[in-house]
Amino acid sequence: MADAPGALLLAPRAEADPLPVVPAAPPDWHDALRRAAPLLPVLAVVALLAVPVTGPAGDGSAGSGTVADAASALLVVFCLVRVLRERARPLTRTAALVLGLPVFGVCVAAITSYDPVSSLPGVARYLQIFVLVPGALLLLIRDRRDFRLVASSMVALALVQGLIGVVQYLTGTGASYMGEDVRAVGTFGPTDVMGMATVVSYGLVTAVGLALGARPGSGRRQRAAALGCAALLFLPLVLSFSRGAWIATVVAVTLQLALSGLRRAARVALVAAALGVVLVGGLGIGTQMVSERLGSITEVTEAPDRSVTDRYTMWAAAAGMWRTDPVTGVGLKGFPAYRDSHSSIALSSGSDTAGAGMGFQRQPLLSPHNMYLLILSEQGLLGLLALAGSWAALLVLALRRLPGARRGRRGVDCALVGAGLLIWQLVDFGYADIGGPSTVLTAVMLGLAAWWALGGPVRGIVPGPGAAAGHGGANRAAGAA
Repeated sequence: MADAPGALLLAPRAEADPLPVVPAAPPDWHDALRRAAPLLPVLAVVALLAVPVTGPAGDGSAGSGTVADAASALLVVFCLVRVLRERARPLTRTAALVLGLPVFGVCVAAITSYDPVSSLPGVARYLQIFVLVPGALLLLIRDRRDFRLVASSMVALALVQGLIGVVQYLTGTGASYMGEDVRAVGTFGPTDVMGMATVVSYGLVTAVGLALGARPGSGRRQRAAALGCAALLFLPLVLSFSRGAWIATVVAVTLQLALSGLRRAARVALVAAALGVVLVGGLGIGTQMVSERLGSITEVTEAPDRSVTDRYTMWAAAAGMWRTDPVTGVGLKGFPAYRDSHSSIALSSGSDTAGAGMGFQRQPLLSPHNMYLLILSEQGLLGLLALAGSWAALLVLALRRLPGARRGRRGVDCALVGAGLLIWQLVDFGYADIGGPSTVLTAVMLGLAAWWALGGPVRGIVPGPGAAAGHGGANRAAGAA
């Protein structure tokens, strides 16, 4: 039977299938946060170093117990839990050997110490700075983008501390120096005058490495931002009046320039010289004090000041302790106990500190202000070979990876940052040692250097699923540019 007229019009129309709902792509910052999540404990350690320090700086072995130190302990625990949960591969044999060398020397020195109980805080401090925190960074940093993020956080911290230091100089609220409260110390106070100088130096060396290693074309913004940060950090470094930091920074930046190419090194040297003339000579910022401080570098043997005399005396005392116990030393934290018995009458009772919100106080001299002599006196030749051997191995491995990065034009900035920071620290250890609130940043710096030397990528291999999940070992060798 044929359909009635109009039946087609009266029949209900079938409903069309609803279009599939495509979820909107999350904003880019969601991905950025998700990617940065494993690094949040590292970034927290760096950020907490901006918290003002109210207590004494502590000695070279025990540390000062700041909130940044507590955060570094949580960082190690976080890394351990993450590795166990994801069943990540352990460190490579080379990484385990290089990072494990200090453990051997520290433990032997503690066991053979004249007072093993008092050496235990020193054991914890050495393992924190030279083993645990660097190892945690080695496992948590997955690729070059993670490396740059942590490095950039160090530059940001340096800018904050440097800004505070410049304000202290301009307003006369810094630490006491030559009878005036003008020494830039940031939030670290007068008891840790090397704190801000160390942080600013790290930031400047890192910024120079990021600028010199930026990729041609695509890295223009990185190069411009890094050069601007380096220029801004030059002034607070000068106003820190830290001769050791000046020397170490000049050596590190010079070698970074040489590693990046001689022609570029010449251009950057001219720009840096012009910047120094404008800031110090043209604007007259600290001209007299800076010139006197620079002149004192060449007078350390002819007419040394009180601080240099004390340093020479403590160096002699450290050498005397080593001659007494050449293999294992007098034990961790043993330098203060044996200092007077090995010192001459030229050693003063302490250094005067004042300013930056604190009254006058006498700070005891508890370390020789030379890391190599501190290790030699407290851990002996065995400890020095273990610790210095670990640092030397990191530097050699970092430099060995540089030619491959330059050929592939990937990761050159990471190579220059890692090598530059290591060079700075090895030079500065000739004038300073660990101790004070800023010491935990040394552990972060060693972690960055260790990642490049032991696990950083040279070729632009696309990371596999294991690398994206944060696995350690060989999986970390694959990373995005």
